[in-house]
Amino acid sequence: MNKFYDIYQDLKRKIELEEYSSGSLLPSEKSLAEVYEVSRETIRKALTLLMEDGYIQKKQGKGSIVLDIQRFNFPISGLTSFKEIQDLQHIKNKTIVVKNKVEKIPSFLADSLKISHDEEVISLVRLRNISGEVIIIDKDFLLRDVVSRVPSAAAENSLYEYLEGECGLNIAYAKKEIVVEPVTREDRKLMNLKNDTHVVVVKSEVYLEDTRLFQYTESRHRLDRFKFTEFARRKHSLS
Repeated sequence: MNKFYDIYQDLKRKIELEEYSSGSLLPSEKSLAEVYEVSRETIRKALTLLMEDGYIQKKQGKGSIVLDIQRFNFPISGLTSFKEIQDLQHIKNKTIVVKNKVEKIPSFLADSLKISHDEEVISLVRLRNISGEVIIIDKDFLLRDVVSRVPSAAAENSLYEYLEGECGLNIAYAKKEIVVEPVTREDRKLMNLKNDTHVVVVKSEVYLEDTRLFQYTESRHRLDRFKFTEFARRKHSLS
Protein backbone atom coordinates (compact mmCIF):
# COMPACT_ATOMS: atom_id res chain seq x y z
CA MET A 1 0.00 0.00 0.00
CA ASN A 2 1.32 3.49 -0.84
CA LYS A 3 2.39 5.43 2.22
CA PHE A 4 0.43 8.52 1.18
CA TYR A 5 -2.78 6.48 1.12
CA ASP A 6 -2.16 5.21 4.66
CA ILE A 7 -1.71 8.82 5.79
CA TYR A 8 -4.86 9.87 3.92
CA GLN A 9 -6.83 7.12 5.71
CA ASP A 10 -5.46 8.13 9.11
CA LEU A 11 -6.23 11.84 8.62
CA LYS A 12 -9.67 10.99 7.22
CA ARG A 13 -10.43 8.89 10.30
CA LYS A 14 -9.31 11.71 12.63
CA ILE A 15 -11.55 14.21 10.81
CA GLU A 16 -14.52 11.82 10.99
CA LEU A 17 -13.91 11.33 14.72
CA GLU A 18 -13.65 15.14 15.09
CA GLU A 19 -10.07 15.07 16.33
CA TYR A 20 -9.79 17.79 13.72
CA SER A 21 -13.06 19.73 13.90
CA SER A 22 -14.89 21.57 11.14
CA GLY A 23 -13.27 24.93 10.40
CA SER A 24 -9.96 24.06 12.06
CA LEU A 25 -6.62 23.81 10.31
CA LEU A 26 -4.69 20.61 9.83
CA PRO A 27 -1.06 20.75 10.95
CA SER A 28 1.30 22.17 8.35
CA GLU A 29 2.81 19.96 5.66
CA LYS A 30 6.15 20.25 7.47
CA SER A 31 4.63 19.14 10.79
CA LEU A 32 2.75 16.25 9.19
CA ALA A 33 5.89 15.13 7.37
CA GLU A 34 7.71 15.00 10.72
CA VAL A 35 4.84 13.16 12.45
CA TYR A 36 4.53 10.51 9.74
CA GLU A 37 8.27 10.46 8.96
CA VAL A 38 7.78 10.96 5.22
CA SER A 39 8.58 13.60 2.63
CA ARG A 40 6.42 16.69 2.15
CA GLU A 41 5.58 15.39 -1.34
CA THR A 42 4.01 12.29 0.24
CA ILE A 43 1.98 14.54 2.56
CA ARG A 44 0.83 16.64 -0.41
CA LYS A 45 -0.49 13.51 -2.14
CA ALA A 46 -2.47 12.55 0.99
CA LEU A 47 -3.88 16.08 1.32
CA THR A 48 -4.88 16.09 -2.35
CA LEU A 49 -6.96 12.95 -1.75
CA LEU A 50 -8.62 14.56 1.28
CA MET A 51 -9.44 17.63 -0.80
CA GLU A 52 -10.86 15.57 -3.68
CA ASP A 53 -13.09 13.64 -1.24
CA GLY A 54 -14.46 16.81 0.36
CA TYR A 55 -12.69 16.63 3.73
CA ILE A 56 -10.49 19.72 3.42
CA GLN A 57 -10.06 22.88 1.37
CA LYS A 58 -6.53 24.15 0.77
CA LYS A 59 -6.26 27.92 1.07
CA GLN A 60 -3.21 29.89 0.02
CA GLY A 61 -1.40 31.37 3.01
CA LYS A 62 -3.53 29.47 5.53
CA GLY A 63 -3.13 25.77 4.94
CA SER A 64 -5.65 22.93 4.92
CA ILE A 65 -9.06 23.87 6.37
CA VAL A 66 -11.27 21.01 7.61
CA LEU A 67 -14.70 21.11 5.97
CA ASP A 68 -18.08 20.30 7.51
CA ILE A 69 -18.53 16.57 6.93
CA GLN A 70 -21.75 16.50 8.95
CA ARG A 71 -23.57 17.15 5.69
CA PHE A 72 -24.96 13.88 4.45
CA ASN A 73 -23.68 12.70 1.12
CA PHE A 74 -26.76 11.19 -0.56
CA PRO A 75 -26.11 9.10 -3.65
CA ILE A 76 -28.64 9.99 -6.34
CA SER A 77 -28.65 6.81 -8.38
CA GLY A 78 -28.24 4.28 -5.57
CA LEU A 79 -30.99 2.80 -3.42
CA THR A 80 -29.45 3.12 0.03
CA SER A 81 -31.19 3.27 3.39
CA PHE A 82 -30.62 6.15 5.80
CA LYS A 83 -29.01 3.79 8.30
CA GLU A 84 -26.59 2.50 5.66
CA ILE A 85 -25.59 6.07 4.79
CA GLN A 86 -25.28 6.89 8.48
CA ASP A 87 -23.03 3.88 9.14
CA LEU A 88 -20.85 4.53 6.09
CA GLN A 89 -20.36 8.20 6.88
CA HIS A 90 -20.08 7.81 10.68
CA ILE A 91 -22.90 10.29 11.33
CA LYS A 92 -24.37 10.28 14.82
CA ASN A 93 -28.14 10.66 14.70
CA LYS A 94 -31.38 9.83 16.44
CA THR A 95 -34.45 8.70 14.49
CA ILE A 96 -37.81 9.64 16.00
CA VAL A 97 -41.01 7.99 14.75
CA VAL A 98 -43.85 10.54 15.01
CA LYS A 99 -46.39 8.61 12.94
CA ASN A 100 -46.96 4.93 12.23
CA LYS A 101 -50.54 4.48 11.13
CA VAL A 102 -52.68 2.49 8.69
CA GLU A 103 -54.83 4.79 6.56
CA LYS A 104 -56.30 5.26 3.10
CA ILE A 105 -53.77 6.36 0.53
CA PRO A 106 -53.77 10.17 0.09
CA SER A 107 -55.65 11.25 -3.02
CA PHE A 108 -52.68 13.09 -4.53
CA LEU A 109 -50.61 9.95 -4.27
CA ALA A 110 -53.28 7.61 -5.66
CA ASP A 111 -53.64 9.93 -8.65
CA SER A 112 -49.90 10.24 -9.15
CA LEU A 113 -49.26 6.49 -8.92
CA LYS A 114 -52.44 5.62 -10.81
CA ILE A 115 -53.74 3.24 -8.16
CA SER A 116 -57.09 2.88 -6.42
CA HIS A 117 -58.14 5.51 -3.87
CA ASP A 118 -59.33 2.59 -1.70
CA GLU A 119 -55.76 1.27 -1.22
CA GLU A 120 -54.57 1.13 2.37
CA VAL A 121 -51.06 2.22 3.25
CA ILE A 122 -48.84 2.29 6.28
CA SER A 123 -48.04 5.96 6.74
CA LEU A 124 -44.70 6.55 8.47
CA VAL A 125 -43.22 9.90 9.45
CA ARG A 126 -39.72 9.85 10.88
CA LEU A 127 -37.51 12.71 12.04
CA ARG A 128 -33.71 12.57 11.66
CA ASN A 129 -32.12 14.43 14.57
CA ILE A 130 -28.44 15.16 13.99
CA SER A 131 -26.34 17.08 16.53
CA GLY A 132 -29.47 18.15 18.38
CA GLU A 133 -31.37 19.42 15.34
CA VAL A 134 -34.04 17.81 13.17
CA ILE A 135 -32.75 18.39 9.65
CA ILE A 136 -34.63 15.68 7.68
CA ILE A 137 -38.25 14.52 7.65
CA ASP A 138 -38.83 11.15 5.99
CA LYS A 139 -42.44 10.44 4.96
CA ASP A 140 -43.09 6.88 3.78
CA PHE A 141 -46.22 5.26 2.38
CA LEU A 142 -46.06 1.46 2.16
CA LEU A 143 -48.80 -0.44 0.34
CA ARG A 144 -50.50 -2.83 2.77
CA ASP A 145 -51.05 -5.56 0.21
CA VAL A 146 -47.24 -5.94 0.32
CA VAL A 147 -46.34 -4.81 3.87
CA SER A 148 -48.92 -5.58 6.55
CA ARG A 149 -47.20 -3.82 9.47
CA VAL A 150 -44.00 -2.07 10.52
CA PRO A 151 -43.04 -2.12 14.21
CA SER A 152 -41.97 1.34 15.35
CA ALA A 153 -38.75 -0.12 16.74
CA ALA A 154 -37.87 -1.39 13.25
CA ALA A 155 -38.71 2.01 11.74
CA GLU A 156 -36.41 3.68 14.26
CA ASN A 157 -33.56 1.30 13.48
CA SER A 158 -33.65 0.41 9.76
CA LEU A 159 -36.81 0.08 7.71
CA TYR A 160 -35.07 -1.74 4.86
CA GLU A 161 -33.33 -4.13 7.23
CA TYR A 162 -36.78 -5.09 8.54
CA LEU A 163 -38.40 -5.32 5.09
CA GLU A 164 -35.61 -7.42 3.63
CA GLY A 165 -34.66 -9.44 6.70
CA GLU A 166 -37.97 -10.01 8.44
CA CYS A 167 -40.47 -9.68 5.57
CA GLY A 168 -38.27 -11.30 2.93
CA LEU A 169 -38.85 -8.58 0.33
CA ASN A 170 -36.43 -8.21 -2.58
CA ILE A 171 -36.13 -4.44 -3.00
CA ALA A 172 -34.76 -3.76 -6.47
CA TYR A 173 -34.94 -0.20 -7.80
CA ALA A 174 -36.49 3.23 -7.47
CA LYS A 175 -37.55 6.14 -9.62
CA LYS A 176 -36.39 9.40 -8.05
CA GLU A 177 -37.24 13.05 -8.46
CA ILE A 178 -35.36 15.85 -6.69
CA VAL A 179 -37.05 19.23 -6.32
CA VAL A 180 -36.83 22.39 -4.22
CA GLU A 181 -40.14 23.31 -2.59
CA PRO A 182 -41.39 26.05 -0.25
CA VAL A 183 -41.49 24.96 3.38
CA THR A 184 -44.83 23.74 4.67
CA ARG A 185 -46.49 24.29 8.03
CA GLU A 186 -45.53 20.71 8.92
CA ASP A 187 -41.89 21.40 7.99
CA ARG A 188 -41.89 24.42 10.30
CA LYS A 189 -43.43 22.41 13.12
CA LEU A 190 -41.18 19.34 12.91
CA MET A 191 -37.85 20.60 11.55
CA ASN A 192 -35.28 23.09 12.87
CA LEU A 193 -35.45 25.37 9.84
CA LYS A 194 -34.05 28.66 11.15
CA ASN A 195 -34.99 31.26 8.52
CA ASP A 196 -35.16 28.86 5.57
CA THR A 197 -37.99 29.36 3.12
CA HIS A 198 -37.38 26.23 1.03
CA VAL A 199 -36.39 22.61 1.49
CA VAL A 200 -34.99 20.00 -0.87
CA VAL A 201 -37.38 17.10 -1.42
CA VAL A 202 -36.35 13.70 -2.78
CA LYS A 203 -39.39 11.79 -4.01
CA SER A 204 -38.96 8.08 -4.64
CA GLU A 205 -41.18 5.35 -6.02
CA VAL A 206 -39.63 2.07 -4.85
CA TYR A 207 -40.17 -1.28 -6.58
CA LEU A 208 -39.57 -4.94 -5.79
CA GLU A 209 -37.60 -7.35 -7.94
CA ASP A 210 -40.87 -8.54 -9.53
CA THR A 211 -41.51 -4.88 -10.59
CA ARG A 212 -44.32 -4.31 -8.06
CA LEU A 213 -44.51 -0.79 -6.61
CA PHE A 214 -44.64 -1.05 -2.82
CA GLN A 215 -43.36 2.24 -1.37
CA TYR A 216 -43.50 5.96 -1.98
CA THR A 217 -41.12 8.20 -0.02
CA GLU A 218 -40.69 11.93 0.43
CA SER A 219 -37.43 12.85 2.13
CA ARG A 220 -37.45 16.54 3.08
CA HIS A 221 -34.01 18.07 3.75
CA ARG A 222 -32.85 21.31 5.30
CA LEU A 223 -30.90 23.20 2.65
CA ASP A 224 -27.65 23.75 4.53
CA ARG A 225 -27.15 20.18 5.72
CA PHE A 226 -27.12 18.02 2.63
CA LYS A 227 -25.34 17.42 -0.62
CA PHE A 228 -26.12 15.06 -3.46
CA THR A 229 -23.30 13.53 -5.42
CA GLU A 230 -23.00 11.30 -8.44
CA PHE A 231 -20.11 9.81 -10.35
CA ALA A 232 -20.34 10.89 -13.97
CA ARG A 233 -18.19 9.83 -16.89
CA ARG A 234 -18.39 11.55 -20.27
CA LYS A 235 -19.45 9.21 -23.06
CA HIS A 236 -17.48 9.75 -26.25
CA SER A 237 -19.02 9.25 -29.67
CA LEU A 238 -17.97 6.09 -31.46
CA SER A 239 -18.13 7.83 -34.83
